[in-house]
Amino acid sequence: MQLSADKQQKELKSHGNYEFPVLVSEEVLALYERHSFRWHWHPEIELTYVREGDILYQINEQVYQLHAGEGLFCNTNALHTGRKLHAENCLYTSITFHPRIIYGYEGSCLQKNYVNPLLTQPALDSLFLSMDVTWQKEIIDSMQQIHKLYRDHETTYEFQIQQHLSSIWLSLYEHAFCPLKQNPHLSHTSKDMERLREILSYLEENYMEHITLEHIASHVGLCREECCRFFKKHMHQPLFDYLMYLRIEKSLPLLSQKNLSITEIAQQTGFSNSSYYSRVFREQLHCSPTQYQKRMK
Repeated sequence: MQLSADKQQKELKSHGNYEFPVLVSEEVLALYERHSFRWHWHPEIELTYVREGDILYQINEQVYQLHAGEGLFCNTNALHTGRKLHAENCLYTSITFHPRIIYGYEGSCLQKNYVNPLLTQPALDSLFLSMDVTWQKEIIDSMQQIHKLYRDHETTYEFQIQQHLSSIWLSLYEHAFCPLKQNPHLSHTSKDMERLREILSYLEENYMEHITLEHIASHVGLCREECCRFFKKHMHQPLFDYLMYLRIEKSLPLLSQKNLSITEIAQQTGFSNSSYYSRVFREQLHCSPTQYQKRMK
């Protein structure tokens, strides 16, 4: 399987509903195609807790190696992706919630004084949570309690989850946001992330076409050399390596369609010919497109 997102990488899945904007899910990394979930973002906050195994998790330009017992805070609208770190599988809990569950209604003092300042702090797009730090351990403990409450649907579970989320938020505000507020030089601009999102959106919208470096660089107002340097700095891989990865990713669902040939799939995903498509496919998945089709069947 693979998560669904639009051409701007916004995830399409609903995270709870208006009455209770919280979603708690037990995730299994091996169930995702190639043991990785694609780059995406959403307006909700996401808390991740690793129950078993390891995962390589990237939020914007920051890469984390998460192991069992460790957690991660992902702020609103931050680009993020995850993939297999070692051979073994990874089981983790994802808690996604709209900040409205904390501040109540638009314009409240909680929103203005305690929620919005943290949401709009570029230096807090993510935060690693360790069991070795007391206040972070308390957050991880609360995440485990939220998981249990949501799973068991005990009486008043919504109210208790809201209490835990408020406690987590207050801890993040006191221990993570306030030090940044006192030391403004620790913050950084979000302009780079906006430009990165523009590049990713451009690739998502045009991967099936003939894309040149000039096209991409011009789209974001950079020269060719700076565009390559910028992408590799933030994504930790060359730009066209990512494009090849994206094109192969887009081809996988098409391989399950009986009415499409390998040549047609190659053409629909931006490859100049089926031979080139098959070569890149084999490099990434260690089998041919035809072998992959048979395995899917």
